[in-house]
Amino acid sequence: MCANRLTTGAAPRFPTRIAHCDLDTFFVAVERLRDPQLVGKPVLVGGRGPRSVVASASYEARAFGCHSAQPMAQALRACPEATVVPPDFTRYRAASEAFHALLRDASPAVESVGLDEAFADLTGLGADGMGARATAEAIRARVRAELGLAVSIGIAGGRTTAKVTSDRAKPDGLLDVPAGGDAAFLAPLPLRELPLAGPRLVERLALAGVRTIGQVAVLDAGWLVRQFGAAGHALSERARGIDATPVRGVPRAPVSVSREVTFGEDVRDPVLLDRVLEGHAERIGADLRRAGRRARTVMLKVRWLDFTTVTRSHTLARPAQSTAQLAAVGRALRAELVAREGERPVRLIGLAATNLVDEALQLRLEERATPRDERLDRALDAIRERYGGAAVRRGARSRGRG
Repeated sequence: MCANRLTTGAAPRFPTRIAHCDLDTFFVAVERLRDPQLVGKPVLVGGRGPRSVVASASYEARAFGCHSAQPMAQALRACPEATVVPPDFTRYRAASEAFHALLRDASPAVESVGLDEAFADLTGLGADGMGARATAEAIRARVRAELGLAVSIGIAGGRTTAKVTSDRAKPDGLLDVPAGGDAAFLAPLPLRELPLAGPRLVERLALAGVRTIGQVAVLDAGWLVRQFGAAGHALSERARGIDATPVRGVPRAPVSVSREVTFGEDVRDPVLLDRVLEGHAERIGADLRRAGRRARTVMLKVRWLDFTTVTRSHTLARPAQSTAQLAAVGRALRAELVAREGERPVRLIGLAATNLVDEALQLRLEERATPRDERLDRALDAIRERYGGAAVRRGARSRGRG
């Protein structure tokens, strides 16, 4: 018996080649397309308020120690000559959609992991062993020519190494780890470059004399599990270049949808807070309807002036996606919180729809097929889709309906 003999016409086996594609300083790059005078200058994208943070920093600003998620005031102290540009997420989303569409032209399996980055499975593309690299080069050329942006790409045998490789390829570069070479590529690198390695874990391993990814790779996996639990097992595998996580070409259904806002000044006005919740409900409801999902649970999040954060939730008898119902539950949860805590200055307020289920519902016999609130929502969605988000606003009467 020849059980292992390949039959005629069997598909050839190719080494796995995963690419991580990351647009360089994405927000800054898009702003420079709008205003070429920003090219070559230190640029910070973000607000100027006392609590604003940096959304993106150009490489020129990074040379002064500026970075994303840094308080804007601190960044401007480090680089006072930086130009601050307010973010334009409508423009960023349009550029992101064009970028991801281009990637899907190049690969049958593309998984977005952010506005400016995605994994692409390049396994078996091309007629020879250079197929993945040639495809990546073509992607870079098209992104530059059609979008005016630079993309750094790392290619490896697994997602983890590909992510590390793309970081090493920045700015505007391409690195291709040879098939089977993930562990050797990772070995000399500092442990902090491994995505799983947070600051506390790096600090604990440094106390044991472990500072590189290769040093983690030779540690006993059982010891890592005893020290760090399930994360220790994953850390052992990733350090040895083992990551079989597939690139999911079909977007995963959302498990929750949320919106929150941090105020520039603390807010006491209950009318304003309810209006903010209604705005959150409007956007959450639209997201749920677009995804074909309904929420069983609605959650309120409030952060007080002293940074204490509290949450309250309510589980609905029937899953909902209507703006009016989401807003009504949000207001009711806030009223319940005020009854317990009093009206206190609010620093942040958020609303979330969780415990999501598919849109199809088994309606009661006495209910219409499509309730009035949902018919109104869909009409407003259609108008906004065609004419923009500010084309129509919900009247005060609809806010009272739950």
